[in-house]
Amino acid sequence: MQIKKNLKFGFTLVEIMIVVAIIGLLAAIAIPNFVKARTTAQQNACINNLRQIDSAKQQWALETRQATNATPVESDIGPYLGRAGNTAGMGCPANGADSTNFANSYTINPVSTAPQCKVLTTHALQ
Repeated sequence: MQIKKNLKFGFTLVEIMIVVAIIGLLAAIAIPNFVKARTTAQQNACINNLRQIDSAKQQWALETRQATNATPVESDIGPYLGRAGNTAGMGCPANGADSTNFANSYTINPVSTAPQCKVLTTHALQ
């Protein structure tokens, strides 16, 4: 005598719905944190670029014996940035598709004044 057992393997609809709901909840919590982390990283990169520009301006002024009210141009500070003598690829990361364009990202200003980010006014050298 054989007893037939009807064994079905798999997940029920309720179990699948619970798993999908948990994944959705975790995504709802995680996505804003990723956006905030990206924004913070862009801001830190921009501030670092501003520090490098300011340092390059100071070096340029010392080596060429310029006054504090002298304003260097992009080609003047390029050799002091350590980027193969130019500012290519050094733009504000918050500038999106135009993030490699130095001229659209930063204002160099005179030697005595800190450089500024043209993209976001919240990025400031302190």
